[in-house]
Amino acid sequence: MAELITASIAAGVADIRLNRPNKINALNYEMFEAIAGMTARLTRLPGLRCVVLSGEGRGFCAGADLDSLQQHPQPKNLSVRTQGAANIYQHAAWGWRQLPVPVIAAVHGFAFGAGFQIMLGADIRIAAPETQFSVMEMHWGLVPDMAGFPLLRGLVRDDVARELIYTARKFLGEEAAKLGLVTRLAADPRAEAMALARHIASQSPPAIRAAKRLLNAPADAAALLLAESAEQEALLTSPEHAETRAAALENRTPVFGD
Repeated sequence: MAELITASIAAGVADIRLNRPNKINALNYEMFEAIAGMTARLTRLPGLRCVVLSGEGRGFCAGADLDSLQQHPQPKNLSVRTQGAANIYQHAAWGWRQLPVPVIAAVHGFAFGAGFQIMLGADIRIAAPETQFSVMEMHWGLVPDMAGFPLLRGLVRDDVARELIYTARKFLGEEAAKLGLVTRLAADPRAEAMALARHIASQSPPAIRAAKRLLNAPADAAALLLAESAEQEALLTSPEHAETRAAALENRTPVFGD
């Protein structure tokens, strides 16, 4: 089986790539495990100064592979903390924010749902203008539960976050930049991200790490991470979630009760 996340490291810069291109890097349970393993490895890696995170193929990440995840016999209790303050799903986004060095996301094609939240976990986000974005979870009768709430709160106005979450609408790179969801646009985001990473890697490593620790010193995020897990746990077993999945399979509009 091909590696689900690949890494190459040179001159202190790690080039990390989600590598399930036939599924537009949609996340199955094995990918969540691979991301957790990779962030653990990077945390311990001597000489690491910056990370560039991107996706192979047509897009950064099309979201969670819901069919695969529901068929996997992994624990269903999302409230169990397995990765510090987070569960393994939240850690796929939150783990990049917790790395001791800066992380730059190079985003192209699609960043939907889980992929959108993983992108938010980076310190800096560079995207191609034609990239499509969506906080997709409401489309399935769910809420963002991969650290989306604490990460969004630090980036955009409260009403903007609410509108994006409530509607699950798609939008392009130019709007993402105007809203503050991406740092800047670039025709070749990976090349731009690598150039920026090399510049950051040229700075004082202790100062960069200290700056990230200070930037990461927030209000209490653990309570919010736990709260989003509790909400999602209830939603996953709700009739509304079942209806969204059934409607998608039957190519019809979902019908919800009050």
